[in-house]
Amino acid sequence: MRIGELSERTGTPRRLLRYYEEQGLIVADRTPNGYRTYDTASVGRVVQIRGLLDAGLPTRLIKQILPCLDKPQVIHFSDATPEMLATLECELDRMTSRIQCLTRNRDAIGAYLDAVRDNHRPQAAVG
Repeated sequence: MRIGELSERTGTPRRLLRYYEEQGLIVADRTPNGYRTYDTASVGRVVQIRGLLDAGLPTRLIKQILPCLDKPQVIHFSDATPEMLATLECELDRMTSRIQCLTRNRDAIGAYLDAVRDNHRPQAAVG
């Protein structure tokens, strides 16, 4: 598929897709006329990258861990440095805290909506 289709299927601007390619996060083949082409697996990879970026991981770290995410049950990560492991531990803790905060906020908004809906229900006629 061409870059426009990948952009549409992932909701990712073309410019960002080119950036991901520059960073080595995704790989594009080139047609004889120079157009980028991507395989169907690129859709999942871009979605995965976006999720990791949204979680706050930097692209340099994403590039290092992406190969391990394809088959988490068979992780071989021979070049993991102590610094990288410490960074991942911090990111994991930060994500966990963020998830807890989002869960509390979601529950509070849900409770608020329930209360508002209860107050706006039509009252039964008394008579």
